[in-house]
Amino acid sequence: TTLANYCYNGMFSDCTSLTTAPELPATTLADRCYGSMFYHCTSLATTPELPATTLANWCYYYMFNGCTSLTTAPELPATTLADACYFGMFQYCANLTTVPLLPASVLATSCYNTMFWYCTNLNYIKCLATNISANYCTINWVIGVQTNSGTFVKHPDMQSWTTGDNGIPTNWTVEDAVIE
Repeated sequence: TTLANYCYNGMFSDCTSLTTAPELPATTLADRCYGSMFYHCTSLATTPELPATTLANWCYYYMFNGCTSLTTAPELPATTLADACYFGMFQYCANLTTVPLLPASVLATSCYNTMFWYCTNLNYIKCLATNISANYCTINWVIGVQTNSGTFVKHPDMQSWTTGDNGIPTNWTVEDAVIE
């Protein structure tokens, strides 16, 4: 439960027969600690729970990149983000249709950069960010996502989203979240 910089980085990378991931109970992460951990694990069908609420720079970068058998993503409960914390986390997860709530209100530099790159079946995102001014925080985050239809749920106070690869996917319906 106590992690060090780079621990587990690339640990199961290219284990194409891996179907189930181990538990990852740490709640406080270290720099680059789970980076590329399941990179290109094409048979991985379920993810471990990711209970961390204290993130570190580049902590989950490319974690599930190329996991083409994933249909659902784990919850991401952190509300305070770190630089590049989710960078490319689900790239090429072509069978993802929905992703967990993204509860952080203020984004960090490159935090969602290429996060859903070519998740071609994705059709639902709920992002409660109200401040997306950090450098590169949503650059190319939805490039390659299907644009036939989908739903993007945003914070009702957020008016700065653009449409396209760096914002709300083209042709998606936009709804305001109910904030309690």
